Amino acid sequence: MAKLTPEQKAANKAKGDKKRRVTLEEKRLRQTYEKLPKDKMAVADGLIRRAAFMRVTLEDYEADLFENGSVEEFTQSEKTKAYERERPVARLYNTLNKNYQSIMKQLADMLPKEDPDMSPDDKDKDDGFDEFVNRR
Repeated sequence: MAKLTPEQKAANKAKGDKKRRVTLEEKRLRQTYEKLPKDKMAVADGLIRRAAFMRVTLEDYEADLFENGSVEEFTQSEKTKAYERERPVARLYNTLNKNYQSIMKQLADMLPKEDPDMSPDDKDKDDGFDEFVNRR
C-alpha cells in the first residue's frame, strides 16, 4: 500500500470529519421528525439526508466566507487590470442556502399543525368532538 502524503491525510481527515458532522445533523433532524407517520417518513427520509448534507456544507462555506470574504481581486491575464468580483463560494453559498431553506420548509410542512390558541394542558383533554364526528 502506498504511503499517504500529509496533504492526502489531511484531506481524508476532513472528509471523515464532514461525514461525522452530517451524520450528527441527520440524527438531530430525525429526532424532530420521528413521530411522523411511516408514509410521510419515507418521503422525509430523503429530505433529511439532503438537508443534513446541505447544512454542514453551508457551515463550511460560511467559515470560508468569514475568513476570506465574499469578493476577490480577479484578472483574466497579466495585461488586464484586476477587478473585484464575487467569489465562486459566495454564489454557491447563496444557491445552496436557498435550496436548504426550501427543503426545511417542506419538512416543516410535514409536521402536524398545532392550534396556537390551545394551551399545552388543553391539548391532552378530549372535548368529545372526534367521537361525535366518527358516530355520524
